[in-house]
Amino acid sequence: MACNDMEKPSLDDACCDGTLSSCAAAMDKERDSYLSPTENPSTISVSSSVPPDVQGYDVEFDPPLESKYECPICLMGLRSAVQTPCGHRFCNSCIRKSIRDTGQKCPVDNEVLLEEQLFPDNFAKREILSLTVRCSNEGCSDKMELRQLERHLSQCKFATVPCPQCLESVRKSHLDEHKSQQCLQRLMTCPACAGSFVYANKQIHEQICPFASTVCEYCEMELIRDQLALHCDTDCLKAPVACTFSTFGCREKMPRNELAQHMQEFTQMHMRYMAEFLRNQSLNSCLMPSVAGHSSSDERGASSRAADSCQCKQELLNLRETVLELEGRLVRQDQQIRELCIHNETQKNQVTELRRKLSSLEEATRELEAQQYQGVYVWRLENFSLHLRNQEAGHPIVLHSPPFYTGRPGYKLCLRLHLQTPSAPRCSNYISLFVHTMQGEFDSQLSWPFQGTIRLAVLDQVEGQHHVEVMETKPDLQAFQRPTVQRNPKGFGYVTFLHLQALRQRGFVKEDVLLVRCEVTPRFDASLRREGVQPRGPEPSL
Repeated sequence: MACNDMEKPSLDDACCDGTLSSCAAAMDKERDSYLSPTENPSTISVSSSVPPDVQGYDVEFDPPLESKYECPICLMGLRSAVQTPCGHRFCNSCIRKSIRDTGQKCPVDNEVLLEEQLFPDNFAKREILSLTVRCSNEGCSDKMELRQLERHLSQCKFATVPCPQCLESVRKSHLDEHKSQQCLQRLMTCPACAGSFVYANKQIHEQICPFASTVCEYCEMELIRDQLALHCDTDCLKAPVACTFSTFGCREKMPRNELAQHMQEFTQMHMRYMAEFLRNQSLNSCLMPSVAGHSSSDERGASSRAADSCQCKQELLNLRETVLELEGRLVRQDQQIRELCIHNETQKNQVTELRRKLSSLEEATRELEAQQYQGVYVWRLENFSLHLRNQEAGHPIVLHSPPFYTGRPGYKLCLRLHLQTPSAPRCSNYISLFVHTMQGEFDSQLSWPFQGTIRLAVLDQVEGQHHVEVMETKPDLQAFQRPTVQRNPKGFGYVTFLHLQALRQRGFVKEDVLLVRCEVTPRFDASLRREGVQPRGPEPSL
């Protein structure tokens, strides 16, 4: 009975056991529901998926990592956290390495500890994987849970990888650009020779590429490198060359384009070099057979030596005649050179005198032409658009006309035209026009100061609506006194004669030519009129 009582549990005991097993199953199910599939206790192993020598998580936690989640050995975040019977947490790889290296004891409290006593701390692992960390890539400011860090790093646009060519660390997103444009080890094709080379060797290749463009160091002509040697040897006019008589002893070197002058200037010296060279050659040719005769055989007698001596004397006589002939030629050439130098100097003097006479005739011709205008002169200013562009660029433009006379006899005058710059005060973008008196052929026959009426006009070449201004001379001004220099520095006219805008709106410029007309009517009476007549336009001024 006792046995039967012991073997058969009571109803209350059965109910109690069933309740306990149900509670345990429910707790296990609830615990498993908190874990992700990769953190399920059935799949977590402290040594299966992590290499045995990997330490803790070396990442930046935000907020900073609490000390309870820090491995006491590597001082980093617990990786594959395990717990000891004495209640301390370590990284799986750290504590196992510590036990193998330093002995079977806990590094914190020195309690006896075996590897078999370690068990995974899944709660700590789940907590650590839920902590927020920052991306470690430079430039990235993203934050995520530790469990998502690996996936983020594989997709992060700031992630770096080593370049397969130069092994430099480069962002993934910039790798293609780096390999094609920045990598020092990228392959390039030479545009000149179509050869391939590494970019780091570009300068070396450019220095040896046979088809690269280069510049001759003597004449600075641009040509390909493969032609440089032939150019310097045959074509370059400034490349240094040896004298043609260098074989005979001349040591001079000069640019190729000066070789002919050297040959002409040093003919006598070259002839002497050549004569000395031939003399030495003849003497050597005479001595060699004699030496050879003595060394070869003693059977030759006095008759043979006498024959050799006669032959040497004959050659010496021939050589002496050659030297005398060359020296005679040198004397004749020296005489010819002196005569040519004298003739050349005479011709230079004659050319100088002819140029002086030509200049004088040209000046007299211009003077005669100026006297034919009879006080009415039309000045043609060609390429006027070029002057306008220079004026717009801020360059002051000052032009003087050729001289002209008011008659024969008459006063000699010229015109001066200014294109005022855009920054000129009170007269910007205006044409200024003035009249100057000049020293003339008839000044001693004329009455001074100059008096009369002056009509200035810019001619409209399309519609004939000329811009005309009339002014009377003012005898008390320096501009109308008899000039003491070739051209009176004082002029008389209008600072604001015509605005450039009006010049462009009408037909004043045709075929890039501007026409300025000046009509001068002098008065030769003795009375000096000081009252100016100004029909229209602004007051003329200096």
